[in-house]
Amino acid sequence: MLETRKIHIALPSTGEEEWQAAREPLLNGWLTQGPKVAEFEKEFAARHTVSHGLAVTSCTTGLHLALEALGVGPGDEVIVPAFTWVATANVVLYCGATPVFCDVDRETFNIKIEDIASKITNKTKAIVLVHLFGLCADVDAVKAIVPPHIKILEDAACAAGASYKNRPAGSLGDMGVFSFHPRKSITTGEGGMVTTNDKELNRLSDIMRNHGAEISEEARHNSAKPYLLPDFKMLGYNYRMTDLQAAVGLVQLKKLDKFIEERDTWAKYYIEGLKDISWLSPQSTPSYCTQHAWQAFVCYVDPDKAPMPRNDIMDILQSKGIATRPGTHAVHMLTFYREKYGIRSEDFPGARDCDQNTMAIPLHNKMTKEDFDYVVEALHAIN
Repeated sequence: MLETRKIHIALPSTGEEEWQAAREPLLNGWLTQGPKVAEFEKEFAARHTVSHGLAVTSCTTGLHLALEALGVGPGDEVIVPAFTWVATANVVLYCGATPVFCDVDRETFNIKIEDIASKITNKTKAIVLVHLFGLCADVDAVKAIVPPHIKILEDAACAAGASYKNRPAGSLGDMGVFSFHPRKSITTGEGGMVTTNDKELNRLSDIMRNHGAEISEEARHNSAKPYLLPDFKMLGYNYRMTDLQAAVGLVQLKKLDKFIEERDTWAKYYIEGLKDISWLSPQSTPSYCTQHAWQAFVCYVDPDKAPMPRNDIMDILQSKGIATRPGTHAVHMLTFYREKYGIRSEDFPGARDCDQNTMAIPLHNKMTKEDFDYVVEALHAIN
């Protein structure tokens, strides 16, 4: 065994360029949403081939804005995968609507196509497709099932730079939302981006992002009469990104393709190095995936073949300095949702199995070849 190392599950790849970029807003005094946010929005939208990008405080607030813009409200139902981060379901409740859980595929970890049709009712207003860990869901297969009046929202939290049949994530549905949390491939600390090709959806989201104001703070301050406050014609929120964050985001965005290329290389290195471990299966990558973004490298630990339960394996790796995490959680098994809707864990067996048996191992842009070799060797040593 190699000498013990300490390998984080994720580390943001930031440095001098990001530090220098943050100086401009600090020196010019424009710290809140302003010209850097507008530039970041334009560049991010161009990279993902959409007409509009709208920077927000987080992917969660972006999903909330998107559902509101899509008209989701009390009495509506929104289909969401049962294996995802809790925010995907929470935002449906923020709108007063009801999340309807759908099972997931145990190999891709994304929504199970065969389960969708049975979840559609006359109350279904939208479906949220999660591109989990950077792998795009099978959007065309979903569109073949879902009636045209049901809106498609991409939860692309993990999928900056990912693509499906050569089409970028965030351009595949009515709206998309990305995350810039530090565990993602590019970061602004906290932050998110809403994308759409629909001018009206973007306009509504923009207004709601800024308290419901008819014009943005930047537009008001640059007008002939900056002392006049705007009108407010709808309920809004304070979901605005700062120029400090956007300045960092612009630097990170320029590195996105390089980051993904590196992650792709090391993901393939893992796949090759771990292929002879019969109880460990990496996330499946179907042919429709033309670019996996590899926000995380998540495997399925087969409970029937593994020498011990997943959590015991994670304990061993932790003792060797290797950080791991469950892939994510099955939302229907969380106490709040289980008690609110009377759901049983076995109601969504794919999500239940993924909750109990997925394991993310370290993959980020600050790892060295020695780090990857150490992880591979540590996993081979478990028997």
